[in-house]
Amino acid sequence: MFQIKNFQPRPYQVNISNQAINFNTLVVLPTGTGKTKIAILTAINRLNNIQNSKVLICAPTKPLSSQIHKEFIDFTDIPEQRISLLTGSLKPDKRKQLWDLSFVIIATPQTILKDIQNNKISLNNLSLLVLDECHRSRDNYATTILADNLTKTQVDYKILALTASPGSSKERIEQICKNLFIEKIEIRTDDDEDIKEFLQKKDVQWINVHLPLEYKEIHNILNQLYKEKLSSLHNFGLTKPISIINKKDLLSLQFVLRKQIPQNKAAFWGISILSQCIKLNHMLELLETQGLIPLKTFIEKLKTETTKSSKAILSSTKIQKIEIDINTLQLKGVKHPKISKLKELINEEIAKDKNAKIIVFANFRDTVKEITDELNISDIKAERFVGQANKSYKGLKQSEQVEILRNFNESKFQVLVASSVAEEGIDISEVRAVIFFEAVPSELRRVQRMGRTARTQPGKVIFLLTKDTRDEAYYWSALRKERKMKTTLLSIQKEIEKQAKLK
Repeated sequence: MFQIKNFQPRPYQVNISNQAINFNTLVVLPTGTGKTKIAILTAINRLNNIQNSKVLICAPTKPLSSQIHKEFIDFTDIPEQRISLLTGSLKPDKRKQLWDLSFVIIATPQTILKDIQNNKISLNNLSLLVLDECHRSRDNYATTILADNLTKTQVDYKILALTASPGSSKERIEQICKNLFIEKIEIRTDDDEDIKEFLQKKDVQWINVHLPLEYKEIHNILNQLYKEKLSSLHNFGLTKPISIINKKDLLSLQFVLRKQIPQNKAAFWGISILSQCIKLNHMLELLETQGLIPLKTFIEKLKTETTKSSKAILSSTKIQKIEIDINTLQLKGVKHPKISKLKELINEEIAKDKNAKIIVFANFRDTVKEITDELNISDIKAERFVGQANKSYKGLKQSEQVEILRNFNESKFQVLVASSVAEEGIDISEVRAVIFFEAVPSELRRVQRMGRTARTQPGKVIFLLTKDTRDEAYYWSALRKERKMKTTLLSIQKEIEKQAKLK
């Protein structure tokens, strides 16, 4: 009989695990409240009660998988050689060998799905499937396919789905429940009595900066060109006033026009204008929230494209002037005011605690690099933390990601400057502050990023917002959606319980 070790389960962890033992369960808990411990409790029970069975834990990234692997070793008495971490770097035959040997397997869902499709492994003796960060479980995502495959086996299985933020819309949450065959929802919020005592205080602040005059001049030119293009769209059915048209409106019209192409050849022209508007809208966002380097990089990217929309933008005398202005401002050393404010905030935190760990989140890799360079120039030890390489950017190998996180945990540097890859599940002890270089419109990403602090001690969250820009709009939008998420979850929970009673 396997047992847990080195930790005392909290009452809510035991209660939730007792549900997960008997029902396919969606668990929604605030970050830092021990979702993996619930998985451990449930896994121990399933292994002890389902003879010769296995437990599979799927996490979206290798760093998170490595972390879960370590927790199972540290907090259970399952022999270490029977707890395996399967990655794409292992040859398929080696993964099969480890699968056959192990009681507990931790892996990315893509790795497992590939081995199933190649007939290397089977889920036939799986008694528990744990899906961490399950909000990713859309229709064609690997976790959804794995859950579907598991339902077609003859074993006594259970599915345990874990997340801090499944989404705010009822449709999205219901889709997750349907895709993962959920029978019960266990939700705890910051206000629930059984979890409140285990939560650390989180101080949330937002700090405004103002675009410098030089940026405003570029912004005015870009905005003028953007509005000129928008005005052309009234001929294609966009009736909203130009001042309130947003990216969602543009994408919706683009979808409509694409469907009209077979009957309406003018739709081609409308799509080209729409594409220009979407690109110009993105350029405005880069200038407002990021700075000159990401904007310049985007313009250079347009030069490599052969589309009519890219060529039309680049042929504009306004864009050509903007390029000259950007080069001039870079020579003068004019930067987005967030950079100097960020350094000021970090220095304040380090002055309070010289060993402080700080995470800075930024949406774009160019910005991550710029921030990292600026901090190191200012004698603040920082490392960038981004995803793997793609066609446009040199990224980090998964082994490099794991090493960087280890060094950060060991306080070998002070600031982790991260893209979205650090949002989900990364457990870094005692992060003093999380700083959003820009607001994000997604409630999922807001919750995940904020959850990197106040895990074992009080923490701070700081939002850097450019005044009177979409930074502010994104901040309030995500906050509204986060609040809506909690009420929506409780509503769906009641519906599921009502349906269960009728069966």
